Amino acid sequence: MSGIIELEGVRKTYRSGSIEFEALRGIDTTIAEGEYVAVIGPSGSGKSTLMNILGCLDTPSEGRYLLAGEDVSQMGEAQLAEVRNRRIGFVFQQFNLLAMLPAWRNVELPLVYAGVPRAERRERAVAALGRVGLADRIDNRPGELSGGQQQRVAVARALVTEPAMILADEPTGNLDSQSTTDVLALLDELHAAGRTIVLITHEHEVAARASRNLVIRDGAITSDEPVGALA
Repeated sequence: MSGIIELEGVRKTYRSGSIEFEALRGIDTTIAEGEYVAVIGPSGSGKSTLMNILGCLDTPSEGRYLLAGEDVSQMGEAQLAEVRNRRIGFVFQQFNLLAMLPAWRNVELPLVYAGVPRAERRERAVAALGRVGLADRIDNRPGELSGGQQQRVAVARALVTEPAMILADEPTGNLDSQSTTDVLALLDELHAAGRTIVLITHEHEVAARASRNLVIRDGAITSDEPVGALA
């Protein structure tokens, strides 16, 4: 398997006047194509900063980040936006759905930004909703869906561009226990089908669904092991 994500000596330092804070302290790791990896750590550990860099929402202060063979470490904002839209499917704790749009219109939004023709956008959005078990809900607005169904719409939106990886940031944080089970089962299915998934979480039970855990604390990876090895 080839590396979808390669991080080499990644550091992130924030500066405010004369004060410096090093949020990441030399991250080295590779995530292979088709892996399901959970990044786990407490609040303030650096996992959110790492998520922002993995998602091309921020860039390292030092080091290199290769995503699907592209060095995104030194890209400008316009280039990063293109990479985000082409190569990364995002699923957030907040569903970030537009309340006035039906499910399929929410799912097609990344394709709108990519300039895909209207007819193809609808076809691909409907197909993505079918993949997450919502073929009968394509015309429902978010307010007409349960929390778990809204998160499935968000997953469909993440899938619609056929990205190199799915980056899920605390995707079950706003869900009840049954919806959490449903969404994690969906991520399991996507992984089984060969999709690369990176899951950011502070919950050990959620991280246990991945095949590998990266434990981060004080801006550094303290453990990088298959899930079974952490039991």
